[in-house]
Amino acid sequence: MLSLEWLAELAHQNLPALKSRVAEFTIQGRPFQFNSRPELMGVINLSRDSWYRESVVLSVEAAIGRARVLESQGAALVDLGAESTLAHAERVDAEAQNARLLPVVRALAEDGPIVSVETYQPAVAEACLAAGAGVLNLTGCGDAASIYPFVTEHDAAIIICYVQGDNARSVGNFELGADPVGLMYDYFARAIEQATRAGVSKIFIDPGLGFYYKNLNDGAVRVRHQMSMFLNTFRLRTLGFPTCHALPHAFEFFQDEVRCAEPFFAVLAALGKTDLYRTHEVPKTKAVLETLGVF
Repeated sequence: MLSLEWLAELAHQNLPALKSRVAEFTIQGRPFQFNSRPELMGVINLSRDSWYRESVVLSVEAAIGRARVLESQGAALVDLGAESTLAHAERVDAEAQNARLLPVVRALAEDGPIVSVETYQPAVAEACLAAGAGVLNLTGCGDAASIYPFVTEHDAAIIICYVQGDNARSVGNFELGADPVGLMYDYFARAIEQATRAGVSKIFIDPGLGFYYKNLNDGAVRVRHQMSMFLNTFRLRTLGFPTCHALPHAFEFFQDEVRCAEPFFAVLAALGKTDLYRTHEVPKTKAVLETLGVF
């Protein structure tokens, strides 16, 4: 059970990490001051397989309209995806992803919020950054070395996701270990070194709590892991870069009230000093963070 005693012990054991500061940077002319204010990233799914129906749009016009709504609700960025992470979802090749993504990216680059594109395919990353995306949400590590130079060339930011496998669609079982933060810390340290050697300086790290590992299908096991990771996030700040979290759903617990799940997890994420919240529920999450006094 989560308790004040547990939180107090976590803080006491990691006092130096609590005081750590992270890099702040500008994306497409907009400054982000993560040490004093977190930010929100709204979600737009261009795949009909995505189960969070409120985020699904199937035309360029609908995507642009949703992006502007999310911006008006408080999102500093919008994250576009053309392939669902669900195990049964259709796999979309690079050509088809670009056909869906590029018209939206180009339109929003001219007049809209900062665009993040979620992909693990080099051809998609290259095309979308050239079209005006300001952030690459990299959900794989297999081709990372070939992708980092594109990010540098366009002075973009990158979200480096923790993935046990080549990409978010190829994961199997998740090795929890006694302390997942230690595993993630080493992974991110290596990825950050590789990215910075390639000239990338604007980096977010993402523990990948939204990915569908087979052995985390047990709702209770998955949610306990997610809760623990949110609260331990501040320990990753010693790497020197801000953390992005995709807020999960815990459908097994929330059921018909599943749209309340992300705001609930936002409380835990805020306690763990999350810097960027990826959410389908921008106004609800914004209200929670304002209530907590961190937004």
